[in-house]
Amino acid sequence: MASFSARFRDPRSTEYDFLSLILVRCPSCEKPARVVPEPADSAPGGRVPFQPRRLVCRACGLSRVWSGRLVTLSAGTAKPATDPYFGVPLLLQVETRHGWLWAYNLEHLGLIRRFVQASLRERAPWFDTGQKMTVVARLPAWVKRAKNRDEIVRAVSRIHASLVAA
Repeated sequence: MASFSARFRDPRSTEYDFLSLILVRCPSCEKPARVVPEPADSAPGGRVPFQPRRLVCRACGLSRVWSGRLVTLSAGTAKPATDPYFGVPLLLQVETRHGWLWAYNLEHLGLIRRFVQASLRERAPWFDTGQKMTVVARLPAWVKRAKNRDEIVRAVSRIHASLVAA
């Protein structure tokens, strides 16, 4: 059994906090690629989900621009996740016996790992104002269950290993 940290406090991050960098598989060469905000249109704070995005692959030189109005966040874990802008598969995902575990970037994956490893998981108090449905609150029940802790930590490690191999 792996050693786990004692406490996790929800930082109240939402999915929008992780959209400034999304790691995906290039649609033309299947190598790692990035979806990033357009440099000229970057707004302070980086929380604007509708600003133009660019899909860039360093391996094959693919570059696409998104400037649409529809952002489709991945819902559920029954099928592989895609990025909200171009609809290409995420790089950081793996299938488990319960469903697909995925993350937009390494920061998102680290948050999931810290949450799963913690034996004490604290949410914001009910009387506190602010964001209640955070990334952690929206995790599927099978990820939150303590009995699946070792399996989820191994899945996160497999995602890290696949990133190093790519």
